[in-house]
Amino acid sequence: MSLKDRISDEIKAAMKARDKIRLETVRGIKKVILEKETEVRPKGQDALTPEQEIEVVTQLAKQRKDSIEQYKSAGRDDLAEKEAQELAILQEYLPEQMSDDEIAAVIDELIAKTGASGPRDMGKVMGPAMKEMKGKADGAKVQALVKAKLAGS
Repeated sequence: MSLKDRISDEIKAAMKARDKIRLETVRGIKKVILEKETEVRPKGQDALTPEQEIEVVTQLAKQRKDSIEQYKSAGRDDLAEKEAQELAILQEYLPEQMSDDEIAAVIDELIAKTGASGPRDMGKVMGPAMKEMKGKADGAKVQALVKAKLAGS
């Protein structure tokens, strides 16, 4: 079942349950997926690939995280709480996130494979690392770990 089909089922379930926040969040996901589909149609693609769908949900989750930080710094805990609830719903559609140890293992493997030896070689590691861990790890966390490992090399 594609994410789009799953979302349609979730919308119906949220409407029946009268779950306003879930309904709002899931409709938001569907809206962005439909927008992205209209962007890829001229390129000869009917629907989004699973990777593109994950990318959409990841972007929405990142926006919620940024909003939570901004609302908390502005003292708007009520809005931050709503964003946190939406973020929890969005995370249900994302692959399970990798642990710090798993990320570190992938980074160590890529450093060995690419022969990176210092901070100047960060690009050699970051590109393949993000390709391999796309949707499974936070980019900022990966970047920080790569930077720390290459600085210690």
